[in-house]
Amino acid sequence: MDLISLLPDFGNLAFTVLAFVVALTIIVAVHEYGHYIVGRWSGIKADVFSIGMGPVLYSRVDKHGTKWQVASYPIGGYVKFAGDANAASGGADEEVLAELSPEERRHTMPGAPLWARTATVAAGPIFNFILSILLFGGILMWVGVGTDPLTVGKAKPLPGVEDVLQPGDEILSIAGAETPKLSEFYTFATQLPNTPVVEYRLNRDGKKVVVIGPHPFPALIGSVTPKSAAIEAGLRRDDLIETVDGNRVATFEGLRDLVVNGEGAPLTLGIYRDGERLEVTLTPRRQDLPLPEGGFETRWLIGVSPGLIFEPATRTPGVLESLEGGVDRVIYIIRSSLSGLWHMISGKISSCNLSGPIGIAQVSGQAASQGVSSFIAFIGMLSTAVGLLNLFPIPVLDGGHLVFFAYEAVTRRKPSDKVMNILLIIGLSLVLSLMVFGVTNDLFC
Repeated sequence: MDLISLLPDFGNLAFTVLAFVVALTIIVAVHEYGHYIVGRWSGIKADVFSIGMGPVLYSRVDKHGTKWQVASYPIGGYVKFAGDANAASGGADEEVLAELSPEERRHTMPGAPLWARTATVAAGPIFNFILSILLFGGILMWVGVGTDPLTVGKAKPLPGVEDVLQPGDEILSIAGAETPKLSEFYTFATQLPNTPVVEYRLNRDGKKVVVIGPHPFPALIGSVTPKSAAIEAGLRRDDLIETVDGNRVATFEGLRDLVVNGEGAPLTLGIYRDGERLEVTLTPRRQDLPLPEGGFETRWLIGVSPGLIFEPATRTPGVLESLEGGVDRVIYIIRSSLSGLWHMISGKISSCNLSGPIGIAQVSGQAASQGVSSFIAFIGMLSTAVGLLNLFPIPVLDGGHLVFFAYEAVTRRKPSDKVMNILLIIGLSLVLSLMVFGVTNDLFC
């Protein structure tokens, strides 16, 4: 194989790596800044704030005496506070502390009051959650939310389908069922007759009209899931799936039924894209999906979500409404993550659901390739996951430090250096084992 034939793959790899580095740098920078700024507010001096690891590429010292630096390897970052033996705050530098006055010791991490150390450590994950809330809220303000009642913004032209819906039409009911708000519309549509056409009752220019039109969810792709069979087969948003193994498909529910009933057999899809027809073959994958009421359901999936036959009219939500939506999204991710972890530990779902750095990088590249809003949403999701992971009670993680502080609050004394060192080694071993497990999943699942 010559070099020229490798260039497309190299370009995809470079794009994936770049997207992953950008996402990781933003998340780590916000996490570490949370530690830094709350530490400073609490009277703890930071010696170094580093983005990246390894040899320093650029640095400067600010008026507070903190060295801000960018290092060679964009694989993380850290804040080293005064008095810490290392960047992980894994112990005290006794030689430095011995030379300080009581007042100077107050401005070190080991010598600061318990409340100050607790607030400083907890701030990293909290800032990750805040970042996620702001990103998800920002997406809502940028993309908008559906109007009530659901209103047609722009019809999507489909082959052989007459545009019976017009911009400004308020959809009052479909097939005799009252139309809900946009966020509940897909669940509503799954209860509609699985037929190519349905009856719409509309408010058009102040008049009630009834029209017969296509099902609101034909087999039209609204989005493609990263790291899925669909994205690897090259499916795109707004592709219309007309046939599956030669069988006509009228609705997205019909497509879903064919995928599920195929039980993992390869499928040949007839696609209509930008005025052209083409065929792609893919193999559905068995995946565990979180349920709204909790728990998981295992299904055969190709990795696409449904697209409406029209673009709904939207309104720009206010700041508070957007932030509320961001909070709801973060809570949903946390609940789903904890539920998924428990179901993996108990053996109810596959451990292949746990991705390592390779899988996360792959998803970041695929999310970035689908547009800015998709990439921002990915950063918000990953930031929530990083914040949650750091709260786990594992030594070397923030949650482990918080457990040590809780022990100190109860017993009125710190754990001994010997115990701390043993626990930190155990914690580091657990984290490294988790990373190896994730990489193994990335390569072999």
